[in-house]
Amino acid sequence: MSFPWAKQYEPATGLTKWLDERLPLPRFVYNAVGAGYPVPRNLSYMWNFGVLAGFFLVLQIITGVVLAMHYAADAAVAFGKVEHIMRDVNWGWLMRYAHANGASFFFIVVYIHIFRGFFYSSYKAPREMIWLLGVVIFLLMMATAFMGYVLPWGQMSFWGAKVITGLFGAIPLVGEPLQVWLLGGFAPDDAALNRFFSLHYLLPFVIAGVVILHIWALHIPGSSNPAGVEVKQESDTVPFHPYYTAKDGFGLGVVLIFFAFMVFFLPNTLGHPDNYIEANPLATPAHIVPEWYFYPFYAILRAFTVDFILSAKLWGVLAMFAAILVWFFLPWLDKGPVRSGHYRPLFRKFFWFGLIPCMVVLFICGGAPAEEPYVMISQIATAYYFLHFLVILPIVSSIERPEPLPFSITEAVLGSDPNAKLGTPAAA
Repeated sequence: MSFPWAKQYEPATGLTKWLDERLPLPRFVYNAVGAGYPVPRNLSYMWNFGVLAGFFLVLQIITGVVLAMHYAADAAVAFGKVEHIMRDVNWGWLMRYAHANGASFFFIVVYIHIFRGFFYSSYKAPREMIWLLGVVIFLLMMATAFMGYVLPWGQMSFWGAKVITGLFGAIPLVGEPLQVWLLGGFAPDDAALNRFFSLHYLLPFVIAGVVILHIWALHIPGSSNPAGVEVKQESDTVPFHPYYTAKDGFGLGVVLIFFAFMVFFLPNTLGHPDNYIEANPLATPAHIVPEWYFYPFYAILRAFTVDFILSAKLWGVLAMFAAILVWFFLPWLDKGPVRSGHYRPLFRKFFWFGLIPCMVVLFICGGAPAEEPYVMISQIATAYYFLHFLVILPIVSSIERPEPLPFSITEAVLGSDPNAKLGTPAAA
């Protein structure tokens, strides 16, 4: 994003001038997150969650590297190695609890980030590429988290790996060979553990690379904003530093208070108790579930119970992946001219009283046993989920009458008084 009023980087010393001429890293940082990057002045705390997601990604990489130094991807010793980290490695318990709870907080802030994008239509032109890269990041996060869930080699790790990889067996012709290739055998064992450990270590760095592309794409059109209108004048923006570095810092401090509380006082609350029992291929848990952040998609997977042309299992697998892949098409499914949900009364009703309750129901059903009435409720919620994105959203965007938009971001913040502008005196 280029604005004529953006501050330009000026090296202050001979050393920084020499560096700027040969490796303009300070200039890059200044233009990316410093005073040289103007952003809309009306960003709310809902725009903090991108920075929070970046923080938790860095936290996961750092703690993961430390944990990898003491872990062994061997089915005979993996569970014991995790206990060794907890009991014998200096600060090992802190690294493991920070890593485990960091994954949950990472998903929490990313889910909020995504649903903020839904409400404010952050996927609309000219920001389609930002959204598409964000969906890719989410898919990579899911793959990384699933593989990490297997590594402690507890009961839920083993049986979760067996059930989830077993889903690929439902694919006609290539399903069973693909499942064997993923596991390195016919059941989760040393080969599967080595594969998952290697990929779990690698994928966070791939995520970091896509995040860089995501931020790069963001800087081309600039940030969206709650009003959904584009920047028109200098008074619509403020420098990212110090205004939003301070705001993001405050938001990060608040979230870290909750994170520290979870790590130090409730470290195992978000984990499954069966995963503190060593993996036993001969003892099936009464209720096999993934980590909590997969519950909505697990509910969609289990909502298909009847064979129709294809097997119910294959329908479930297709629907589970389609529930995320449909997000790729949102820039073209939502054809409304207005971005912000604040000015879309019909869209707003379907969002707050349709999509959000639907996701809550899927979350509850995903963690519940695969029995009635949860299966039937999952089926209804799954049907509504796809109807919302494929039918309701396109129709609403075509027929609704948006409320009047403010002329500019400044007007959205200060009102329509022509004197209520930066740099002009108030009316007498």
